[in-house]
Parts: sequence; structure tokens; C-alpha cells
Amino acid sequence: MAELLKIRDLRTIFPSDGAIAAAVNHVDLRVRAGETVGLVGESGCGKSVTAFSIMRLVQPPGRTVSGEILFQGEDLLKLSEARMRAIRGNRISMIFQEPMTSLNPVFRIGEQIAEVFRVHRKMNRSEARRAATEMLQKVGMPSPERRARDYPHQMSGGMRQRVMIAMALACDPALMLADEPTTALDVTIQAQILELMNEIKTTKGTGIVLITHDLGVVAEMADRVAVMYTGHIVEEAPASSLFASPQHPYTIGLLRSIPRIDRIARRKARLHVITGMVPDLRHLPEGCTFQDRCPEVQAICKQPPQLELKSSSHLVRCWMRK
Repeated sequence: MAELLKIRDLRTIFPSDGAIAAAVNHVDLRVRAGETVGLVGESGCGKSVTAFSIMRLVQPPGRTVSGEILFQGEDLLKLSEARMRAIRGNRISMIFQEPMTSLNPVFRIGEQIAEVFRVHRKMNRSEARRAATEMLQKVGMPSPERRARDYPHQMSGGMRQRVMIAMALACDPALMLADEPTTALDVTIQAQILELMNEIKTTKGTGIVLITHDLGVVAEMADRVAVMYTGHIVEEAPASSLFASPQHPYTIGLLRSIPRIDRIARRKARLHVITGMVPDLRHLPEGCTFQDRCPEVQAICKQPPQLELKSSSHLVRCWMRK
């Protein structure tokens, strides 16, 4: 598979109260065509900021201060804003976490999708409206012609998410960033959305970065998984390897926190809890940033560990896994 995206040493910071919060801290990541990479971790660990950095949508005072984001050989960080606008929404698209805040409430759904075709495909108004209706049909929207005339508030959460996917897929992007695409959806709609994304990957060869805290979704969808904590990637591996043999104590804790039917059946229903909270990014501990919550902490953890190969395809940032 061809490599679509290669991120090297990416660092995105947010100045705050005289200190610096590094929301993305020296991150390396790659995505191939037709591959889904799951980006997981607790809220505040840097997943969404990584996606916004790729799209160059980080809002001031936040800024990307170092690294490379190579997309099909071009460094996105070095492109002019005009060139980036031509790529954004065209060759790289994004499904945002909350459709209701991403869709314009005063424009009809069909008009908003048609705008993508008018900007990137230079279609006239009638051609763009027709293409918008076809996209709604492709993403499984019931009565697409009627729904194209609706406003966002007239649709359910699942329908709005389908609209976001229709907009993201309008120009057949090579890369799609999906930020919590199934949040707040019921399980039936969630399954339909995930099935649609899998179909896109298989039929179009689209590379997908799936950002989520739901490890069940990751297990179903991802080919590879990168686990983030305090802006760092602490573990990266093929999905099968990570779920079968997690190495970092944080990943182990996340997996143990998933409810299991067999434990419930044996009346062992108490969930595993990772003690403590994600630390303030402005005041991280010296060394390993997970040390205050880690059950395996040792004196050496006062020094910062590096992300190193544990096996041929399993990377871990932990002194205890050397």
C-alpha cells in the first residue's frame, strides 16, 4: 500500500497563563492508502489537536511549531494558505466530532454539500445540487431529494452525521480524518456509519485516521492503533497485536476498563480504574508523564522514555518494556 501521510516530530503548542501546553508533543505517525489507523486515548490527550494540525485548522494562540506533515510527498506545513485550501475538503477531508456545530444552521443541507462541489469541482449551481443529492443517496440517506431541502435542526443525529460524511466524501479524498464519528449515536446508527466508512476504505482505497476513545470501535475498524497520552504516542502496533498483547501500562489500563460480559456473568462486575487524572499539560512531571498513575512506576521513570521498537511492528514508550 502506498504511503499517504507521514508525520515526523510534530509539535503543536498552546500558550496559557505564562506557560506552554504541548497538546501534540513530538508525534510520528503514518497512514497508507486503504488503511485505517485508530488514534485512541482519554480526552485531552491530543487526538483531535493532531487532526486539526494536519488540516492546519489550529486556532491562535495555538500553533504548530515544529515537524513535518508529508501528504503524498508535500509538506502541508510549508504550503501557502491558498494551496492548503485547495487540498482541505478535497484531497483531505474531515468528519468533525459534533455535526450540529459544524453545519451552518441557516443553510439547507443540499446547499452545504453543493458548496463543496462548486468550490473544488467548479460545477454550476444546478450540477452541484444534483451531485449533492446523489451523495446523500450514496451515504444511505432516506428520501435524499427531500432531505436535501431540510435544515440541520430538522434531522436526527445519525442523519446529520451522514451529511458530514457526504461532504467529506464529495471529492473522493485520498485521506479522511474522522473525529469521534459515532459519538452520541445509538448502536444501530453507529453500526451503519462504521459499515459505510469500511466500504469507503475498501472500494475507494481511502486512508482513514479514526479518532476515538471507544476501543470497541477501534477493534472493529482499525488496521493499526496509536495510543496517545499527554500529547505523546506511547504505543503503536497492528490492532491484532495491540489487543492481544498490550505493552504500555496505560494501554493495559484502558483495555482492562472495558466491560466484559464474562466478568458480569461471574458477578465480577467492578470495572478496572486507572487512578488519578490526565496531568495539566502546562505542568507535566519530569520523565514519564504517566508515572503518577502507573502501577509499575520505578525510579528510572523520572527520566523521559523514548518510543522504541519492542518487536518488528510494535512501538512502546516505557522503561519497563526495554
